[in-house]
Amino acid sequence: MAEPVSFDFQRDVIDRSYDLPVLVDFWAEWCAPCRMLAPVLEKLAERHIGGWVLVKVNTEEYPDIASRYQIRGIPAVMLFSGGEVRDSFTGALAEHQIEEWLQKAVPGPYAKEVLLAEEFIREGKLSMALSVLEGVIESEPGNLKALSLLLKLKLFSAPGYVLALSPKLDAEVEYMELAGTLKTLSRLLDASLSAFPEDDLRADYLAAIECLRREDFDGALKGFIDVLRRNRGYDDDGSRTACIAIFRFLGEEHEVSIRHRRSFDRAF
Repeated sequence: MAEPVSFDFQRDVIDRSYDLPVLVDFWAEWCAPCRMLAPVLEKLAERHIGGWVLVKVNTEEYPDIASRYQIRGIPAVMLFSGGEVRDSFTGALAEHQIEEWLQKAVPGPYAKEVLLAEEFIREGKLSMALSVLEGVIESEPGNLKALSLLLKLKLFSAPGYVLALSPKLDAEVEYMELAGTLKTLSRLLDASLSAFPEDDLRADYLAAIECLRREDFDGALKGFIDVLRRNRGYDDDGSRTACIAIFRFLGEEHEVSIRHRRSFDRAF
């Protein structure tokens, strides 16, 4: 008779999570909410076979593991992927609440491809990142992480495409700010010159947009701030919203954002 295989957290959770997400249920015999949650998790694990696997860890038997992951209350559930904790919750949630949590927490089937695309972006290999992301979106149109990266990459080369697809990012709170940023910038980049109202400032406003199209963020911010000082209402407060969108697109810590932020704040 073969000896039963002993539980090994490194092997059964950490190592395995590189191939398939692992949902760890920290529980104990004396815990009534744990007994309520267990059948729900087991039911969901059956429903999601191939998507993730359930592992139960008794905190009485493995106090060192519970201490390592700072388990303060049980039941506690942690999702491991790529050897790391990706998300967690505590308490006996209802089945529909756990399903909603899983939809956000469990990496999609193309998570590795998205990570590869992010690596390409960091390395400046933008055409390779575009190729990977376009493949992901073709196979999984609802992958908002991939879509957010793709739209940022295509903003200046295909603003009409970005303007059409950026509203999809509104589906998740995490991407709402980026959606607004992309809508603002792609509208300016995709608009015809005749779209902007006649005014003494029109030529200066168009010059700022032209700088933006060339990705000359210094010139664009200078131009928009100048228009903002003279007439905030032009193009329905367009200069102010354009500056905010550029700051968000670059990041507040970007040297260009830092260089122009004070002038922007003093402009109105």
